[in-house]
Amino acid sequence: MNRDATLFPGFRSMRVDGEGATIACVVGGSGPPLLMLHGYPQTHAMWHRVAPALAGTHTVVCADLRGYGDSSKPPSDASHAPYSKRAMAADMVAVMRELGHRRFRLVGHDRGGRVAHRLCVDHPDAVERAAVLDIAPTLAMYEKTDRRFATAYYHWFFLIQPFDLPERMIGADPASYLLTKIGGWGSSGTLFFAADALAEYQRSFGDPATIHATCEDYRASASIDLEHDAADRAAGVRVRCPLLVLWGGRGVVHRLFDPLAEWRAVADDVSGGALACGHYLAEEAPDETRAELARFLAQGR
Repeated sequence: MNRDATLFPGFRSMRVDGEGATIACVVGGSGPPLLMLHGYPQTHAMWHRVAPALAGTHTVVCADLRGYGDSSKPPSDASHAPYSKRAMAADMVAVMRELGHRRFRLVGHDRGGRVAHRLCVDHPDAVERAAVLDIAPTLAMYEKTDRRFATAYYHWFFLIQPFDLPERMIGADPASYLLTKIGGWGSSGTLFFAADALAEYQRSFGDPATIHATCEDYRASASIDLEHDAADRAAGVRVRCPLLVLWGGRGVVHRLFDPLAEWRAVADDVSGGALACGHYLAEEAPDETRAELARFLAQGR
């Protein structure tokens, strides 16, 4: 079943070569290019309540990160470099160039926000303006780890355990794990998810290769990604483009960190605030999320 046709009416489903991975995406609309990146344990389907409206003013590309959804799952290695945010960001730059967009706007939720952060600092000439949803910078979060953080973000520390402990445990009942994970981070369980979107997350996460690749994503974040972030800080490398920071006021991240302050520590031009929802802004509060993104993106025209 092609759920893209239902979730993204008028969009084209495509597979485009990245930088070492083949990336699945949907493309629709016209106007300035906009790349939208999803979080864990989801796919590009998470944007289905936001992207079609934004396609009225932008050429919207909603992509699956490498290792997720229908994108390819390249082999990893002991350094986890194939699943570093640097590798994931390079994929997206290559995809956008293949689609004819050397410069674009960028929105990332959760893991996609971390890829967006890396893309902004590794490829500053490619990004006009960017938005990150419901995250603080990875390095800051690990450096300030305490009991409250480790409890709320337990999966960060579970998924980084050596192969193949988390893979076996999740693989024993992936559907139950996924529903527990996403339901626990929403402000109303899983009730706000559209049936087709939820079915797409379950289909994708039922693949053992996806389970392994997404563990590698987290292992990279606790190792090589931190090295890259620390090197940036030492060299004074920052996000130079305008950055919108949004988070769920009923969620967790702002209870443990000050999102605006943390992003201002690594970016020059930061604005944003909370929406009345939990972690999944684009699905829990699509109208508000769409309005905030549209206002921010319009400033770059």
